Amino acid sequence: MSEGRFKSKEGEKVPSVTFQCREGESWVTKTTEEIFANKNVVVFSLPGAFTPTCSSTHLPRYNALAKKFAKHGIDDIVCMSVNDTFVMNAWSADQEAENVTVIPDGNGEFTDGMGMLVDKADLGFGKRSWRYSMLVKDGVVDKMFIEPDVPGDPFEVSDADTMLSYIAPDEVTNAPVAIITKPGCPFCTKAKALLTEKGFDYEELVLGKDATLTSLSAISGRETVPQIFIGGKHIGGSDDLEAYFS
Repeated sequence: MSEGRFKSKEGEKVPSVTFQCREGESWVTKTTEEIFANKNVVVFSLPGAFTPTCSSTHLPRYNALAKKFAKHGIDDIVCMSVNDTFVMNAWSADQEAENVTVIPDGNGEFTDGMGMLVDKADLGFGKRSWRYSMLVKDGVVDKMFIEPDVPGDPFEVSDADTMLSYIAPDEVTNAPVAIITKPGCPFCTKAKALLTEKGFDYEELVLGKDATLTSLSAISGRETVPQIFIGGKHIGGSDDLEAYFS
């Protein structure tokens, strides 16, 4: 539990708010009652879509661990941010975060009701959310992980692994995996199949779409694909991956 400005809301009902959302070409409203009633929901809130920590770690890891959360009775994972619905939808699509429901708290009403609204005018952001996560059961906050009240944008306790460890202490998670591939590469197909067989979810970066030969060489020191990274460590190609698992 954090000290200082931010107080835990454990045991309290979440604020009652209606969100304006865009689905396709239509406006729809979503209420907190619809999102939380009779469900176990994990919520993580962050300062803004497309910002570095949010895009590189916070959202992707919750998306990657969604199956683990579902296995332990979590009905939905919600990402909340003080952004408009167009920005949230574009960010979700860019991140390919199909396992996370993004909710635009555009007016900051939910965030304010949680006591997590902060002034980031020094960055030109205006009012935004402090970073936190929580487990909500039938609309009542069961557990909160609030980042420490220190300068900057701390990211220590609201991560997906911390939340999963609280919900399922014995659950084993694999390190995050990224694989650089190119279309039609049989060795890439082989490596992806091996990762799947070993129970590893992965983020795929495709040459010509997500990466270039220059970036491949700069990141891995090699010019062949696939190139696999596990937990931030460069494993190498398809044969290297086989050796890693053996």
